Amino acid sequence: MTRIALGIQYDGSHWHGWQSQPHGLTVQDVLETALARFADRPVRIACAGRTDTGVHALGQVVHFDTDATRTLQGWVRGINALLPPSVAVTWSSASYPSFDARFDAIARTYRYLLLVQPFRSPHWVGRAGWVHAALDVATMHRAAQSLLGTHDFSAFRSAECQAKSPVKSMIEASVQAHGDFVLFTFKASAFVQHMVRNLVGALVAIGRGGKDVAWIGELLEGRDRTRSAPTFMPDGLYLAKVDYREPIALPGPVSFAAIHAGFDA
Repeated sequence: MTRIALGIQYDGSHWHGWQSQPHGLTVQDVLETALARFADRPVRIACAGRTDTGVHALGQVVHFDTDATRTLQGWVRGINALLPPSVAVTWSSASYPSFDARFDAIARTYRYLLLVQPFRSPHWVGRAGWVHAALDVATMHRAAQSLLGTHDFSAFRSAECQAKSPVKSMIEASVQAHGDFVLFTFKASAFVQHMVRNLVGALVAIGRGGKDVAWIGELLEGRDRTRSAPTFMPDGLYLAKVDYREPIALPGPVSFAAIHAGFDA
């Protein structure tokens, strides 16, 4: 048996999240179906991070074991020929037998793309969040710096979250303006359910002027989800990158600019 790692991109607006469901309308289901057809036998995959309904991926990583003999390029082309347009394999790599896409990951980067203009855009429905009023991006970025370090993120955790602990280490948190868009970047050791969407909701409340910069720190300290902002829409959320320790040498993710022109990875 050989353990194969794959890089995956998908438009989550077409699917009911990542994780397999009885109705089969998930990214895992459609990918496993394509893999089984190409390998000519059932294949079960594990991913670096399970995304929710409507959430996208630029740099999802999965692994699976197989005794099928295919070239690495063959895995990419063969699977893509059997996938719908909204899901694609971007690279393949033969990893060592114990490699685990989820448990070997040391960090994950999520990005949230937010359109800021008075009217909604039909071109960005499902691909970017939207607010109609101007935001103070500089203040939002300052507030986001309170997230850096190791914290209990209970105030930004879904009530349905199954993570063993709400304590995570935030490595990077930034908010940047790009014309009519605001780009949020969060890199952490791991994330609790809805954490990024809840963080975006809180930062947008600050950007609108309804809350001050210190509010993020107060929410972290209070650990009370009911005191924070509502969960933001999933449309603009992207799993952008997964980092692994050496000696794992997996290809890097496709640039964010490859999906949305003008935004660098």
